[in-house]
Amino acid sequence: MRNPGAADRSTGRGRQVSFLLEKGHKKTTFTDWMKERVDSQEGRQIYSHRMSVVEPVFGNIGTNKRLNQFSLRGQQKVQGQWRLYCMVHNIEKIKNYGKLVA
Repeated sequence: MRNPGAADRSTGRGRQVSFLLEKGHKKTTFTDWMKERVDSQEGRQIYSHRMSVVEPVFGNIGTNKRLNQFSLRGQQKVQGQWRLYCMVHNIEKIKNYGKLVA
């Protein structure tokens, strides 16, 4: 980078992206970099939480609701169809679990 200080968000513009790769080792790829992040203690915690919160929703919509491809074309129409499926998923959750009593 010509100006490494620009990458500091507190003093610079924050528009430059840089990845420091260790010298002397084999060429590090972004896949290796992501593997390190996921395999870290913090990464394991984040991704295990995702598996229990987000993935079941996609599984339910894809498998039980049989949305394996959209039947409409165009971004607005697909977005509307996706929102409809999400709304049905949330209505089913309310029906099955009801209001939580504190």
